[in-house]
Amino acid sequence: MSNYKFILSGGGTGGHIYPAVAIADELKSRYPDAEFLFVGASDRMEMDKVPQAGYKIEGLWISGIQRKLTLKNLAFPFKLVVSLLRSRKIINTFKPNAVIGTGGFASGPLLQVATSKKIPSLIQEQNSYPGITNKLLGKKVNTICVAYEGLEKFFPKEKIKLTGNPIRKDLLEVKGKHIEGKDAFTLIHSKHTLLVLGGSLGARRINELIESNLDLFETLNVQVIWQCGKLYYSQYKQYNERKHVQVHAFLNNMDMAYAAADIIISRAGAISVSELCIVGKPVIFIPSPNVAEDHQTKNAKAVADKDAAILIREKDLDTDFEKEFSELISNDEKRKDLSKNIEALALVNATNDIVDEVEKLLKSPSSQTEETKTNE
Repeated sequence: MSNYKFILSGGGTGGHIYPAVAIADELKSRYPDAEFLFVGASDRMEMDKVPQAGYKIEGLWISGIQRKLTLKNLAFPFKLVVSLLRSRKIINTFKPNAVIGTGGFASGPLLQVATSKKIPSLIQEQNSYPGITNKLLGKKVNTICVAYEGLEKFFPKEKIKLTGNPIRKDLLEVKGKHIEGKDAFTLIHSKHTLLVLGGSLGARRINELIESNLDLFETLNVQVIWQCGKLYYSQYKQYNERKHVQVHAFLNNMDMAYAAADIIISRAGAISVSELCIVGKPVIFIPSPNVAEDHQTKNAKAVADKDAAILIREKDLDTDFEKEFSELISNDEKRKDLSKNIEALALVNATNDIVDEVEKLLKSPSSQTEETKTNE
């Protein structure tokens, strides 16, 4: 049987959407006749990004619980009930053989309904510290694909599969393209290149840090590719006038940017960390302190604890950054060690391994008889 039906749910951020699309793409390559449906939160970016990737999406009226007391929280129980009813209708109509969740608000109600109907279900946890939704779902789904070791603290051990996070295929081919990458950005081959990544919207504190250290980079003979984010581009584009600084709102050719880099400064979202392990360059992580459960600090620490990256918290940037960066630029051995150690953490077959787990679920009796179950 190759005309399987799959529902995938993940959204709110690119970190949840991208893995879901990567999994769907791999399933589609194995089962060209399969049908796919995505389910997201109706007011979030997945409603645009998923159709751009070529898949249908349905929206749920759902949002997260705010961490501080707010009027929005009063609406949460109503949104949850409406989303559960809508999820039930979607599942009864579409009749999936398997349901896959990659995190985000919408995956909660959808996977709750799927597991209650005994539909084979899998979640993919990108972070080293799971969010509330996945922690609750972990008790109910069949399989939990994770990217970090030690998640037995949060999930039933027998359900956990260490697969890694799905990443873009073009990043697997960055190796050996250093000169090509530098040429793509018209950089000087004899200079060290710093790549600064703050996410597609940008990171205020990282941008302030780079602005205040432009003279330091010049002194150290470092050229800079600075992706400041679209929210900040008008504020920082003036620095394009400096000889060895390039300011970009967004980098479309990320593979070439990675290839050109000698050192990378980045946030520590789960997908970024997975990409950087595969790229294998020395990294300074500056995690965002403004995310739920302080995910990013935990992600960065999991890598830094293995001597595979440098972690500097935002509150320590003023005291630590100049010393750490200057030492890294001047110490070839340290850069080589960081590269070797971070590359050793890369899980390059993540997407294939996750889809292998989905295939195991397809062979389960509950998947084969789904047609009858969803008509109950």
